[in-house]
Amino acid sequence: MADAPGFHLRGSDPERYEQYAAPLTAPFVTAALDAVDLYPGATVLDLACGTGITARAAAAQVGPSGRVFGADVDEGMLEVARARHPRLYPDIEFTAASADALPYSDAAFDAVVCLQGAQFLPDPDAALTETARVLRPGGRCALTVWADRSRSPYFDALHDVIEQYAGPEAAAEHASLFSCSADRLTTALRTAGLREVAAHDTTSGITLSPLADFTSDHLSALPWARQITKNRGPQALAAAGRALADRLADRLAPDGSATLPFTAVLVTAVR
Repeated sequence: MADAPGFHLRGSDPERYEQYAAPLTAPFVTAALDAVDLYPGATVLDLACGTGITARAAAAQVGPSGRVFGADVDEGMLEVARARHPRLYPDIEFTAASADALPYSDAAFDAVVCLQGAQFLPDPDAALTETARVLRPGGRCALTVWADRSRSPYFDALHDVIEQYAGPEAAAEHASLFSCSADRLTTALRTAGLREVAAHDTTSGITLSPLADFTSDHLSALPWARQITKNRGPQALAAAGRALADRLADRLAPDGSATLPFTAVLVTAVR
């Protein structure tokens, strides 16, 4: 998720991202991997792989005879991905590479997946042309991007808090997470020469428990945390977390948890 200028993480941020932000994408990993029909022995590329959550899931499906690769421009994310790679799986080769200049040969992969990364690609057309190039004939790709933030109450409330505590520029950067439409991706995939292009929304209920703790922890893993503390002081991050939890108070369960809907767009195509 690091191709965008506004989403590079620094220091220990990638580790916190893996712990608190990546789980919000986890329910959509299964949908994307199901869409590419993985099988034992397949060769898979996790594009804009971040901390490797999708690559690890793919490795478990392709088994010891398969091969999994992950590409991302953010070395900090890749360090976490390498550290968290379980050696029980087939080896996962993580490489620092831009999505529009992949260091792989033509027709190298049976499947390419990209989870919540397409909205950060500087040139989606070039990146999806590269995706088509590295897919074998008959190979499949699946991408997910967040649907409009109004479809995910947590993200809608988070946007308001970022604007309040970090300012309008940070809020505009957050809004970019939801800027890549299904039409944009399907058009680019068809232009790249892929076929059977399709898109549909997928929604998953994710339980955040306890919500009051999760909101502060999640905010601390996002690139706007430093701007919040710069604007408002060292205690501002905790205050912003409380403000976010307060906006979702009507969804609390008696135990303090909240199960919230998150909606993504799943886009698929065949080479």
